[in-house]
Amino acid sequence: MSTETGPARQTAPAREAHAPDLLYSETEEDLRSAVRALLAARAGAPSVIAATEAATPYDRQLWESLASGIGAAGLLVPEELGGQGAGHREAAVVLEELGRSVAPAPYLTSAVVATEILLALDAQDGPAAGLLADLATGRRIAVLALPFATPAADAAAALTGTLERTVTGVADAAMADVLLVPTAEGLYAVECAGPGVTVEPLVPFDLTRPLAETTFSGAEGTLLAQPGPAGAAVARGLLAGAGLLASEQLGLAEWCLTETVRYTRERHQFNRPVGSFQALKHRMAQLWLEVVSARAAARNAADALASGSPDAPLAVAVAQAYCSEAAVHAAEECVQLHGGIGMTWEHPAHLYLKRAKADSIAYGTAGRHRETVAALAELPAP
Repeated sequence: MSTETGPARQTAPAREAHAPDLLYSETEEDLRSAVRALLAARAGAPSVIAATEAATPYDRQLWESLASGIGAAGLLVPEELGGQGAGHREAAVVLEELGRSVAPAPYLTSAVVATEILLALDAQDGPAAGLLADLATGRRIAVLALPFATPAADAAAALTGTLERTVTGVADAAMADVLLVPTAEGLYAVECAGPGVTVEPLVPFDLTRPLAETTFSGAEGTLLAQPGPAGAAVARGLLAGAGLLASEQLGLAEWCLTETVRYTRERHQFNRPVGSFQALKHRMAQLWLEVVSARAAARNAADALASGSPDAPLAVAVAQAYCSEAAVHAAEECVQLHGGIGMTWEHPAHLYLKRAKADSIAYGTAGRHRETVAALAELPAP
């Protein structure tokens, strides 16, 4: 099975000559409009704040509308396997909008990472293909049973031990139906509701992306792949996760900049908008430059993944090394330039800061990605 569909995905020889396209297509903008309208109606700031304070962040109806109503869950899956036959560029647009709203949804973990792992197994039928079809339609949710901070470079090391294990810091496990568990024997699919499986919610720093501790004791799973193919599949899934996480960080940073500019225009001091003060203008101008650069890096990573470029690992590492810090800086400036209101729980700025900080270590830290850039570009690492 080939995961490459559509005109943007070419044969292997043509990939070497692929020129990155950083612009958004009309189809991508239409998708953005649909996702943004849904999130505005179902995941506005008051709703997200109330859900996190009530310890029930997930909205099943929101996920059903996003996954099956809009069809976002199957963007990476070819049409013959029940998906939309789109690609990473379209999935990146969805993640930009999810970043703008910090909506609690298992899109990155299920519709990107788990889906990409199953696609890499190249199964036309059997349990992997059946699970992939369920993920594409949004009927089920699957997440990889590894800590959220695991980078793609550690995928091979993750295939150790047996199915009897405890894994801490698994993102979105509380909403999952299936856990993909890498072991020394290969990759297993384990039902969350099955015997011997315990999912214990943790108290995360970012309440909009809950973490959990998963324990397998006497659990039974379905073997999806042997260790060799499983390691390559997990690495591919983590690489796609890191690359498209940059788009979520971009959307988060854009919201912080837009909201900060709006607030400083409306907030007056000494009978003048505070945004007219030179010191604040310089800070927001610097932030704008960082957001523009983050957009270029995130779009390049998404395009490299979509086209199957051999430079995709480098593009992903560059995007994560830059976008993670840009998102944190944008969120910090959003809190500070909002003054006193930015420090309150009633304002959503704290949600963006927490999501940005949590994302900054997801799938590898910025420092880890810089090491990857240095190795791939054959440059001396600091």
